[in-house]
Amino acid sequence: MLRSFVALALALAAGAIPAHQDGAMSPSRFGDLAWRQVGPFRGGRVAAVTGVPSSPETYYLGAALGGVWKTIDGGNRWTPIFDHASPLGSIGAVAAAASNPDVIYVGTGESAPREDASFGDGMWKSTDAGKTWAHIGLEDSRHIARIVIDPHNPDLVLVAAQGHIYGPNEQRGVFRSTDGGRSWRKVLFVSDKAGAIDLQTGQIQSNFSARDRYTGRM
Repeated sequence: MLRSFVALALALAAGAIPAHQDGAMSPSRFGDLAWRQVGPFRGGRVAAVTGVPSSPETYYLGAALGGVWKTIDGGNRWTPIFDHASPLGSIGAVAAAASNPDVIYVGTGESAPREDASFGDGMWKSTDAGKTWAHIGLEDSRHIARIVIDPHNPDLVLVAAQGHIYGPNEQRGVFRSTDGGRSWRKVLFVSDKAGAIDLQTGQIQSNFSARDRYTGRM
């Protein structure tokens, strides 16, 4: 996943895949792409990768047991940026705010359940592009699978939490924050045995009205 994501990103950043005038990519442009390993070489499997729209060569990735890594040169060099934050290095989701690239949200606990899945301690946030981190709650969510940030408001966030893999718990489902993670409201809860693993960003964004964007509702 990491190799394909970064290789494609490099090609896009370098202008190797021209876009049509309407912004769509022609499938024929992908035929000559070749994959290559760009690292990082620690942390095992990766299920959380995000880029920064305003900085085409800046990406963040979260490893199952390797914390959060950052590159600012399209994958040539990776720097660990989460080692001194949580004592639990398992990452399930990473998201960067489109309206403010300094705002990064991280959901801990790998999001691909297996016999030895490592759990996390909730949500973390950085407001300086990963230099420092603050814990912002959902401690008992254990495994966070997806984070969606309003493209116009970095304080408006949705989180899909799986909860405990091998037992019931209440802190699971979909949570929403309108104040940048200082408080959370559970907006979708089926039962203490059913968690959430994904969110459709396109649908959420298309449902924003102009009034909702200005009043901070989602």
